[in-house]
Amino acid sequence: MRWLGLAQSPIARILACVWIFTLPFSASAALQPEQLGIIVNDADELSVSIGEFYAERRNIPKKNVIHVNFRYDQPVLDSATFSAIFKQVKAESGDDIQAYALTWTRPYRVDCMSITSAFAFGYAPRYCASGCKATAPNPYYDSSSIAPMTDYRMRPTISIAATTLENAKFLIERGIQSDFTKPNAHAYLVVTNNKARSTRAPYFPETKLRLSTQIPITIEHSQGLYNKFDIMFYFTGIANVPHLDSVGFLPGAMADHLTSAGGQLPESSQMSALRWLEAGATGSYGTVVEPCNFPQKFPQADVAMKHYLAGNTLIEAYWKSVRWPGQGIFIGEPLAKPYAVRNAIDPRTGMIIPVDEGSEVVAKSR
Repeated sequence: MRWLGLAQSPIARILACVWIFTLPFSASAALQPEQLGIIVNDADELSVSIGEFYAERRNIPKKNVIHVNFRYDQPVLDSATFSAIFKQVKAESGDDIQAYALTWTRPYRVDCMSITSAFAFGYAPRYCASGCKATAPNPYYDSSSIAPMTDYRMRPTISIAATTLENAKFLIERGIQSDFTKPNAHAYLVVTNNKARSTRAPYFPETKLRLSTQIPITIEHSQGLYNKFDIMFYFTGIANVPHLDSVGFLPGAMADHLTSAGGQLPESSQMSALRWLEAGATGSYGTVVEPCNFPQKFPQADVAMKHYLAGNTLIEAYWKSVRWPGQGIFIGEPLAKPYAVRNAIDPRTGMIIPVDEGSEVVAKSR
């Protein structure tokens, strides 16, 4: 569908503004497929297969698929090698690309940074920390921006992480299935007995107060959920999350646990964030090096939920929820948007954002 102009005259502009402010809470514009760059490592057969499948299923323009080539059998990429790759990627990224999706699981780090933050900002030691220290802030945090590259000169990045093509396809299809569904869902904020990893828990009551009119929210005191099958949000703090085989995530679900090494992929000395995706969640997050337990280095539940419920895609909402993301990796299906509305209005121009045609096709085929 082509863009439909509404703001050609002063009266039309006024009417567009009135429409914007009278739309329901879930009417924000979401990132479009033509704004997403797909980065494929040609040395990694699985990366190539994931990239091809994702580009086809989400109707990503061919010009947005960027091919690089480097060793993928190690968890850490050195900054010099990364810098050469990043230079190539930037040179091949059109002005319309506002975010990136990687199609691999390893490497998940660039020296001391997560690989998703390195692609978002470029490699810079200020996004790292030795010991319990703050890192450089995320200018995109809790913003209303619908164009982060235009507004902040950074491209939020996520990894479509999987150890098999079957798992990747499952993740991608779940993301597509979630689009525009506004499901009968629940948010669970879990407070465990692990105080060191529960530094987000003090914010949970305020989250419930602010957002319970948008989605039912339960603050649960336990080690982990059991026999819950309506999960859209699951935020907790623990090294290893129990009972994941007993719960059901709805398509589009976000889930993560505050712990030191959750971002180590595909395995970790603690529970890898990849386990969330394998259990059915559509997006997750974890830190790749010791972050200490700063809540600022992990997704803030109320911010992630607010932007997702307002119609942002998963990559937008998750990235907007972390103040200091330099040490954390985002994983999942970037364009999932369960709370988006079809033909939402771009608040900058007063113009209709076209329906994601890829999702339209999927909706008709189900």
